[in-house]
Amino acid sequence: MASRESMVASDPPGPGVARAERALVVLIAVHSIAVGLFLVLAPEWGARFGGFGPVQPLFFARQAGAFHFVAATAYLVEYFRYRGVLLLVVTKSVAVVFLLLTSAVDSVPWVVPLSGVADGLMGLAVVLVRRVEGRDLAGPCGWRSAP
Repeated sequence: MASRESMVASDPPGPGVARAERALVVLIAVHSIAVGLFLVLAPEWGARFGGFGPVQPLFFARQAGAFHFVAATAYLVEYFRYRGVLLLVVTKSVAVVFLLLTSAVDSVPWVVPLSGVADGLMGLAVVLVRRVEGRDLAGPCGWRSAP
């Protein structure tokens, strides 16, 4: 196994791995956009579908939708500009902890633990694909400062 120091930005991932990673990031962003659209455009329907009661005021559900748009945009910018997935993995990790912890300590509808598991699987898939080539989650530059 190559040491971390021997992996440099000039070592691109194989074409199959790069395609799989790109597809995962785009699909995860599309998922976030879809969730955001439902939260913004149909919060009452989405709440009923997910097993929640009436949502009042609608502002907070719609605000959550706006957050999903921000997250999706950040995933795409980080990946296509910097070739990183760290923000995506951190966001999915925080979601998993929040959703599963909430499910463990409170009575919540079925959609909450399911969302936690789904977010965990999305984040794990990205980490596994990234690790196939031994690449840094933060992208080719890692955490180094600019000169």
